Amino acid sequence: MGVLFIIAFRNLVQARRRTALLSGAIGLVTLLLVLLLSLSQGIADNLVKSATTLSAGHVVVAGFYKPSPSQALPLVTDAAKVRKVIEDSTPGLDYIVSRGRGWGKFVGPGGTVQAGYTGVTLAGEPHFLETLQLAFQDEYVDGGKHEVLGDATRIAEPGAVIIFANQARRMEVEVGDDLTFVTETSDGRTNTIDLRVVAVARDLGMLSSFSVLGEAETLRKVYKLNEDTAGAFWIYLKDIDQAEAVMGTLRVALAQAGFQLMDHDPNPFFFKFEGVAGEDWTGQKLDVTIWRDEVSFLVRILDVFNLVSVFIAAVLLVIVAIGIINTMFNIVRERTREIGTMRAIGIHRSRVLVLFLIEASMLGLFATVMGATVGAGLSMAIDAAGFPAPIDAMKAILLSDTIHMSVRFATLAQVIFVLTSCTGLAALWPAARGARLRPIVALGYTS
Repeated sequence: MGVLFIIAFRNLVQARRRTALLSGAIGLVTLLLVLLLSLSQGIADNLVKSATTLSAGHVVVAGFYKPSPSQALPLVTDAAKVRKVIEDSTPGLDYIVSRGRGWGKFVGPGGTVQAGYTGVTLAGEPHFLETLQLAFQDEYVDGGKHEVLGDATRIAEPGAVIIFANQARRMEVEVGDDLTFVTETSDGRTNTIDLRVVAVARDLGMLSSFSVLGEAETLRKVYKLNEDTAGAFWIYLKDIDQAEAVMGTLRVALAQAGFQLMDHDPNPFFFKFEGVAGEDWTGQKLDVTIWRDEVSFLVRILDVFNLVSVFIAAVLLVIVAIGIINTMFNIVRERTREIGTMRAIGIHRSRVLVLFLIEASMLGLFATVMGATVGAGLSMAIDAAGFPAPIDAMKAILLSDTIHMSVRFATLAQVIFVLTSCTGLAALWPAARGARLRPIVALGYTS
């Protein structure tokens, strides 16, 4: 077998020009696929970060309280008891965050924004300041200085809010300016409260368009809530991949503790208002979901992007495979007398077949390794450069205001293995035809 590898290598070296052209084509397909997969993984990373900062923990225990059959409020009552059940029943628990939930109109001097008001208790959120990135002045205003806009630690102050860059532009506000929050309380009355912008955060795509972060106690005052209520409990695990299993465990534990639960619905909580309001019950029902449920509409966008990426790669791979098949047919024809000589000295046809497959696989392995290496390097360079997304539609898809690409070694290994295997399979048919040639016919062949 070692001799066959040496012969295959020498054949590739001898046909340098053909080897270079095929290697370039296969390497280019590998490079493009690595770039697409790195971008897809970057979007997925942004999705997890955005979702678990603005919309959900790894697992969410929320719910609806209905004071009347036609009215539904996103509240968890008897919150201390619910939290105790979560703490006692969650395997692999890292920490729990209590978030308030509200919805209304934020009014600034230059415009208004309809958004959710998320109540944050800074003392109970150990990683909040790490995950939230503040915008810079030169990102927010052309020609501005490279200075961070505000201080996120001030969200602990009464009436403080952190808004996102796009919202700041729409309302024409800066750090230190006042906003007015207008909402409807549980008794059907309109209530307003003055807020103060203490920081402007970088946009996180679509999610940040509908979310304002504020001090939790202020939100309680607006909605006149008591201390034993919460909007939702966000549960962070040591391993996010265990979220679905933990969700099942918590549903059983909460039911055994006497709480009524809603049927699992893999959609964001704000999609459920209309359905819950139309149901004929009062009191509280808890809703247990995972982070993917709370951003399911964005997960579908990512799935479509991945599907398009695979389709593009498949089309390119088919084109290259056709080129490999044609090239291998030419190689077999050019080396017909060589095949006849090999068969005449006693080399079995299976060995001839293996020789051509080794030759094609060596070519594929070399090309894919080079393409994957260059693709990974480009991906890391693009990510390090932090190129800004040029249009708002792209920001919404990327879930960031910059292009983020993530390279995973396991993904590179899979790309190399799949494309090398495809290269070998593309050579199977012409190699099999060459191996079936009778020695006397092959030796008498003239081109």
